[in-house]
Amino acid sequence: MEHAGAEAWVPSTRSVAKLAEAAESCRGCELWADATQVVFSRGRASARIALVGEQPGDQEDRAGEPFVGPAGRVLADALEAAKLDPSQVYLTNAVKHFRHTVRGKRRIHEKPAAGHVTACHPWLEAELSVVRPHVVVCLGATAGRSVLGRAVRIGAERGTVLEPATPGGPQVVVTTHPSALLRLRDRSEWGEAFDGLVGDLRVAAAAAD
Repeated sequence: MEHAGAEAWVPSTRSVAKLAEAAESCRGCELWADATQVVFSRGRASARIALVGEQPGDQEDRAGEPFVGPAGRVLADALEAAKLDPSQVYLTNAVKHFRHTVRGKRRIHEKPAAGHVTACHPWLEAELSVVRPHVVVCLGATAGRSVLGRAVRIGAERGTVLEPATPGGPQVVVTTHPSALLRLRDRSEWGEAFDGLVGDLRVAAAAAD
C-alpha cells in the first residue's frame, strides 16, 4: 500500500511541542484510524542522547507517551545500569501510531511495514533536527532502518559507533529493542541480553561526551 507520507503535516516553525501538536492531525498513513492517539515523544528536548524505538505498544497508545509499558521498564532499568539519567535523554519512535491486530479483547502488536516507516520518517527527521542529539540509539532494526536509511543487522553492528546517515548528523549506535528481552524465559539468556543492552548504552554515553 502506498502512503501519502507525513511531510504535508510537518510544520515549518519547529519545536518539539509544536511538532507533537501537529502530529495529532497527521494522516500520512492509515495507522491513525485504529490508534487511540498519536504517541510522539518524551524527555529532554536538548538531550545529548536520543533513543528511537519501533512504534508505541498497547500501553503507550493508551497513555500517549512512549516507553511506559513493560519494555519501557526494561529500558529504564538498563539506563540506570548504564548510569544514564532517564530525564536527560529523549525518547521517541520511528512510527508514531500503534499498529496492531485485534484478537478478542486483546490488541496484538503488529510490526509496521516499510511503507509506514517511510511515511512517518519526516516526523523523526524533524524532531532530531530540533533536539540535535550527539548520539542516536536505535532500539531494534526498524529504528535502525529509519535512522540510517538502510537495512541494519543488529547482531553484526551493535556496540559500535556508526557514522551518521547524513554529513554533520548525529553518530548512531544500534542495539536490541528492550521488548526482545520480554520474550526470553531462560534467566541466563535474559541476563546476557540485558548486559548487552546496557553495554551498548554505555557505548552511546561515551560517544555523547
